[in-house]
Amino acid sequence: MSSLREGPTTVVRREDYTAPAYWIDTVELSFDLDPAKTRVLNKMRLRRNADVPAQALRLDGEDLNLARVLVNGAGCSFRMDGNQLVLESLPEGSEPFELEIFTTCAPEKNTQLMGLYVSQGTFFTQCEAEGFRRITYFLDRPDVMASYTVTLRADKKKYPVLLSNGNLVEEGELADGRHFAKWVDPHKKPCYLFALVAGELVAREQRIVSRSGTEHLLQVFVRPGDMDKTEHAMNSLIASVAWDEARFGLPLDLERFMIVATSDFNMGAMENKGLNIFNTKYVLANSATATDTDFANIESVVGHEYFHNWTGNRVTCRDWFQLSLKEGLTVFRDQEFSMDLCAEPSARAVKRIEDVRVLRTAQFPEDAGPMAHPVRPDSYVEINNFYTVTVYEKGAEVVRMMQTLVGREGFAAGMKQYFARHDGQAVTCDDFAQSMADANPASDLARLLPQFKRWYSQAGTPRLKAQGVYDSSTRSYALTLTQSCAPTPGQSVKEPFVIPVAIGLLDAQGGELPLQLAHWNQPEAGTRSFVLTQESETLTFVNLDAEPVPSILRGFSAPVVLDFDYSDAHLLTLLAHDVDPFNRWEAGQRLALRLALKAIQSEGALPAEPLDMAFIEAMRAVLRHPALDAAFKELVLTLPSETYISEQLDVVDPQRVHAVREAMREQLAQALHDDWVWAFEAHRDNGAYRPDPLSTGRRALTGMALTMLCLAARASGSPVWPGKTLQRFKDAGNMTDRFNALSALVVSGHPLASDALARFHQLFRNEALVLDKWFALQAGAPDRGGDVLPAVRRLMSHADFNLKNPNRARSVIFSYCSANPGAFHRADAAGYQFWSDCVIELDAFNPQVAARLARALDRWKKLAEPYRATAREAIARVAARTQLSNDVREVVTRSLAE
Repeated sequence: MSSLREGPTTVVRREDYTAPAYWIDTVELSFDLDPAKTRVLNKMRLRRNADVPAQALRLDGEDLNLARVLVNGAGCSFRMDGNQLVLESLPEGSEPFELEIFTTCAPEKNTQLMGLYVSQGTFFTQCEAEGFRRITYFLDRPDVMASYTVTLRADKKKYPVLLSNGNLVEEGELADGRHFAKWVDPHKKPCYLFALVAGELVAREQRIVSRSGTEHLLQVFVRPGDMDKTEHAMNSLIASVAWDEARFGLPLDLERFMIVATSDFNMGAMENKGLNIFNTKYVLANSATATDTDFANIESVVGHEYFHNWTGNRVTCRDWFQLSLKEGLTVFRDQEFSMDLCAEPSARAVKRIEDVRVLRTAQFPEDAGPMAHPVRPDSYVEINNFYTVTVYEKGAEVVRMMQTLVGREGFAAGMKQYFARHDGQAVTCDDFAQSMADANPASDLARLLPQFKRWYSQAGTPRLKAQGVYDSSTRSYALTLTQSCAPTPGQSVKEPFVIPVAIGLLDAQGGELPLQLAHWNQPEAGTRSFVLTQESETLTFVNLDAEPVPSILRGFSAPVVLDFDYSDAHLLTLLAHDVDPFNRWEAGQRLALRLALKAIQSEGALPAEPLDMAFIEAMRAVLRHPALDAAFKELVLTLPSETYISEQLDVVDPQRVHAVREAMREQLAQALHDDWVWAFEAHRDNGAYRPDPLSTGRRALTGMALTMLCLAARASGSPVWPGKTLQRFKDAGNMTDRFNALSALVVSGHPLASDALARFHQLFRNEALVLDKWFALQAGAPDRGGDVLPAVRRLMSHADFNLKNPNRARSVIFSYCSANPGAFHRADAAGYQFWSDCVIELDAFNPQVAARLARALDRWKKLAEPYRATAREAIARVAARTQLSNDVREVVTRSLAE
């Protein structure tokens, strides 16, 4: 049941926002749940909005069978206008009136997984952004907030658990083996936060007491048999509740808080008020089936959805253009949560680097592509297409810059002001920024607020160019900062941003220098943040005996691209000595990137050894450094991705990029062979499994060492380390070590990989999430002679592959098309043909997943020939389809636009 439409599509514009003509104060929903025919009785109390001219009531609906409409208990006239139910003869005046609508729907046929659907015999809902209209006719917009009472009725044997938002107030038996449950949500909410779940589930329960002394029940619901994988999710929820109350004074506001896991879910999780519905990927974990990355992701996503309870639920979005109001803010909050849980500063730094790496490899390309849009978009055809890394991750960076400008305590004061003003309201990004500024009247944010808000309105990634000149006669160093931003679709001219720039200075030996500007009375030690507001500004540091090495944009203080003509010597100094972990990591990335680009852009055949000895020795020093954490070492020794390297090129030959990066990795594997042996032996034993930062770092470095040793063995033909790796795979006491060993064999292309893959499947054939890893590893393997695409096709015919399960589809198709550029971009265009076939097939039943896949060719215009022409042909083939969802049509149309 997909919402396929032919002909022109409607563009929704932010400037056209108008308040609703009616308000809905209360909603009473009664469900008689049946997979084939669910009956929904919707009783609403409405009133006219006196601030809007009188007009008809237009209610959204989709794929519903309408049976009855009553106004104040009597029949009334109505008409259908497309998918809208239009009522014109309604009571006049400001008095509330009752509207009753009875509809039916078929959840078992709902393959979109939006609205009410059935997954493995259990009912679930997903209403954000516009799924509630697939449940009943309604004003399906976030600024209509109502109080909900929900009664669920179903067969007790098939659906013993009946859940909805809020508090359970009544339950009991009915005739014919049925039962009911009545839920009341004490908080007003928009309909996108509505949820129900009905099925055979079991729950891990924990009672907690808040700081105020209030007792709450926490529950994590899963299918029978998965209870042993819920402890970490529960611990993460407990930590989230405690952190939000401690850091921001925001307590849990319900008697109970529930998490439910399902394997059929388009997204990661959903923050429905009091009843969060999660993809199993972000709930289920134990040491035998989940990796360290899984444990970290669960902690982050559980935190994210819980934090929405205030930033998104108690205060929500006026319209969907304000999506970053809740998402950008809440991503920032979950990032801070994960960093605050790290006891060591180095672990906080690792988390920050990981977050920035996501931003630069995913969001920066989006900013430079056809789907570029501001953090607060100006228009859309399909809102589902704007749940993007720009709205989420870049939005979080905008919030982080606010905290930088007002300070940690000032930010907490701004949050307090925000809730004091807007609790229970649907508001805008401007309202949040104004609250933050008003709570900190003496701050740079308050002074610069109108200009700062350009981060919300202007698309694109600013470039920050820095130039330094040392004057020995005056012992001064003039650092000129210049900002610019390239045109993006619909925005040709960009005004200067407010850019916080954190700076430190090092001497030639790597020692930290005090900072003193000419007008300062005395120097200041350490890092200092400067705020760039003009197109160009110069900072002149004085009392310097020699030219310093500048450490610019420490902690990645703004989401910009830094251009500075560092010498190799400067970068090696920063890599060896900078006290700022981010810039220390960044120096290594810049050195590697410089060597990669030099090799890629060289004439003729590619160099067999792209790395120079200075870089190799610098990496050896990092690997052997006694004071650096293993997690940080693993990050520094990871080469820039093919995607990130490609973004630095005007014209991209994907095969050349792939070949150079593989050559760099193999050279590093061979040159540091003995060091990798040391790293493996020194970090291999961790005792009982614990997902803490120290242990996960040791396992990450051990896994990298195994991969490098297997790569070196591939070049030398030695069987020693592949054999040891296979043995480690067999003997591993946790999934992280087991999967790292399997990955090392697959990535190195060793013949032993096939045996290990078969063993792995046999061990975990009944664990869906583990099989997702198995599929993804093969689809994302390095391409050697064009062998990955045939393997992907075989995987799609595997008995365990199911295209209609989003996790499984992503594990194969997305791992190949979106995450394996060296295999996807084939000279024969077979990868593009495969992509177009998959987009079209997915779009027929799940447009959201199809649209995500359609984004894999966003950057086709950067490709060299023959890739460019054949990629365009593939996109045009999809665009030419007469039956295409709005989701996919918007993506491919924008992609083809000149």
